[in-house]
Amino acid sequence: MAAAAGGRDGATAIARAIILVADGVGCGGAPDAAEYGDGGADTLGNLARQLGPLALPQLGALGLGHLTAIAGVPPTSSARGAYGAMIEASAGKDTITGHWEMAGLLTTRALPTFPHGFPPAILDPLRAAAGGRGILGNKPASGTAIIEELGAEHLRTGGLIVYTSADSVLQIAAHEEVIPLPELDRICTAARAIADRHRIGRVIARPFVGTPGQFRRTYNRRDYSLVPPGPTLCDAIVAAGMPVVGVGKISDIFAGRGVSESLHSEGNRDGLRLTLEALARLARGLLFVNLVDFDMLYGHRNDAVGFYRALRELDDWLPAFQAALAPGDVAFITADHGNDPTTPGTDHTRERVPLLAFGPSVRPGPLGTRASFCDLGQTIAAGLGLAPLARGISFLDQIAC
Repeated sequence: MAAAAGGRDGATAIARAIILVADGVGCGGAPDAAEYGDGGADTLGNLARQLGPLALPQLGALGLGHLTAIAGVPPTSSARGAYGAMIEASAGKDTITGHWEMAGLLTTRALPTFPHGFPPAILDPLRAAAGGRGILGNKPASGTAIIEELGAEHLRTGGLIVYTSADSVLQIAAHEEVIPLPELDRICTAARAIADRHRIGRVIARPFVGTPGQFRRTYNRRDYSLVPPGPTLCDAIVAAGMPVVGVGKISDIFAGRGVSESLHSEGNRDGLRLTLEALARLARGLLFVNLVDFDMLYGHRNDAVGFYRALRELDDWLPAFQAALAPGDVAFITADHGNDPTTPGTDHTRERVPLLAFGPSVRPGPLGTRASFCDLGQTIAAGLGLAPLARGISFLDQIAC
């Protein structure tokens, strides 16, 4: 059982912080959504509008219904958690930007995107690093669509399937029998060095298996991220002698920096299992979890039914998780961006994100709309007794009993 630790401000503080990032689960209402082409995006609200009332009793009890209009999840006068929303202050709407900001690092200059594909200055050295393999694709595309389009040619020629999205990302898809995982890792490591020269946020290895018409991406995906350009909450926790355990792609997002232990997950269900296992042996520090399926499997594929199924899975898991929390534990459910599966596009959506805080020592009630994701990192830093981060306003005094 975790013991409560003393905070700088004298409030009941945090022994263990758990951040559950429901990747892509936005709650609408971003004031600058139209500037990103996302006017009307509201992942949770639109999901209910398309499918009908949602049954999410555990999330509803924590206060989810206060964040946007969600049919089936009304506001409650007896919420068991503290609830609010966060506005992204950084430029961009991608995975790196969102995670870095919740760890206290603001991105003021948007990372570059490539709506017309990558230029020769990137492709030529990539081709050389891949031993002269051809380049297929080189355009913005859905990951599942492009392997169906080009998978057979890839099998025939061995060329790399290279594509991007609305995010700052260079993705390389390859069949595991054509380019084995160690070779794909070598190519992507070289691509990361090329990407560094152009400030590209992520290089992503996208291995797949199967035959034409039945290709399937695997969970052997790996992200090669730009190194954070400044200190983060994770760095501060590790420097203070406490562990940071990352589940899913957390270590990749932070380029391995400030993460003591990384646990690879194969989707949400596996990530939730690993979360409980890690919590059982973590005495103090931060457990940082990314639940990727909302985004990867459902948001990007406009699969509203699958998205809702993943929400139900999280909701069903919450009682076991809450039972494992001890005094001094504070858990947060949030997101890094939206990915509204009901909108015509397949890219991330600029939205506010949920902020649900709960645990045995958390005082329920409204947290309002926070002006930056940085407030989450600042709150955890205060609760763990660390020096203030460069950005963010702590709401520790609002949740401490």
